[in-house]
Amino acid sequence: MADFSGHWALAFGLLGNIISFCVFLAPLPTFYQIYKKKSSEGFQSIPYVVALFSAVLWIYYALLKGNATFIITINSVGCFIETFYIVFYFYYASKKSKVTTMKFLGLVILSGMGIFCVTHFLMRPSQRPIVVGWICLVFSLCVFIAPLCILRQVVRTKNVEHMPFLLSFFLTISAVMWFFYGLLLKDYNIAIPNVLGFIFGLLQMALYARYRNVDKIMDHKLPEVQKPISVMEEEKNSIHKIVEVYKLSSLLNSDKNGVEATPQTQA
Repeated sequence: MADFSGHWALAFGLLGNIISFCVFLAPLPTFYQIYKKKSSEGFQSIPYVVALFSAVLWIYYALLKGNATFIITINSVGCFIETFYIVFYFYYASKKSKVTTMKFLGLVILSGMGIFCVTHFLMRPSQRPIVVGWICLVFSLCVFIAPLCILRQVVRTKNVEHMPFLLSFFLTISAVMWFFYGLLLKDYNIAIPNVLGFIFGLLQMALYARYRNVDKIMDHKLPEVQKPISVMEEEKNSIHKIVEVYKLSSLLNSDKNGVEATPQTQA
């Protein structure tokens, strides 16, 4: 039975690594939009900073716990990719966004140093994996919740342009893989956050499905609004032309009458 669970844990660990790699690559379309616009306005850096911090914490947890190769490999790749995203975002960000990102990064770095110092110097080795595991659990939830900061904007504007659907989709699938991986290893620090991650992922995709056609509907309605305006402009121009013709005719008639009246006066 233990061998059976071990084989399934290996399978879910491999699948988790593959799908998590897709999760890390999912924001590429978003950054392509930033590259085309030469601006990161409308996009948030918080999800990527939180994801980077979470990846670092999971590596630390895996090193403390031992026998967690899958967690170390995928989160090492994640650290590199998320760092690239943050640098890319920072390059195209406005001055205000740069300041906000730097403040949040500073807070994250200080938090990481604090966690390391407290767990490494003030706790026994047997306590470290438990405490760091709970911290990882909390920050894993933050990774799933972080894209929710965009949901308020989506609901307010009824526009999903700045909502990373692929990220939400792959996070949802990844949550399923890592849930079973943690369950089979009886590591609930891995399993528990992925339950809520699955729920949050479904919520984001449902919201995307709700508002994704709004822009198309507005585009179809726009010509109908512009058509009466064009007709009114044409009618206005026609009336203007008629008035001009009438003025010209009146002017010609007055000139003609003046010419005819002159011989009569001289006679």
